[in-house]
Amino acid sequence: MSENLEHINVSDEVIAICAVNATLKTEGVVGMAGGFSNTISKNLLGKELLSKGVKVYQDEGDVEIDVHIIIEYGYKIPQVAWDIQENVKKEVNTITNMNVVAVNIHVQGVSKNDEK
Repeated sequence: MSENLEHINVSDEVIAICAVNATLKTEGVVGMAGGFSNTISKNLLGKELLSKGVKVYQDEGDVEIDVHIIIEYGYKIPQVAWDIQENVKKEVNTITNMNVVAVNIHVQGVSKNDEK
């Protein structure tokens, strides 16, 4: 018996959750920054989206991901952005087996942690 399992659709939400997990594990990231649509969803639905701060674009097996973050004060933004890109590519590819062509980092703010 031969089964053809070549075509599997992975939702944008699944990809976004993988990206959020990988981003939040990256040193120097304080949190995710939501956009306008995340604010509306939270207000209308009364719940926080798990994929807050991430936008996914799919095209025939290729994925492009926008990640909106808040970085911790004192970290070098280019290094944190590079680490996020590597972590997100690896996580999404490992979980979904999809080709990540770009991870675009948008630094939305800097937060100073006073507990240090």
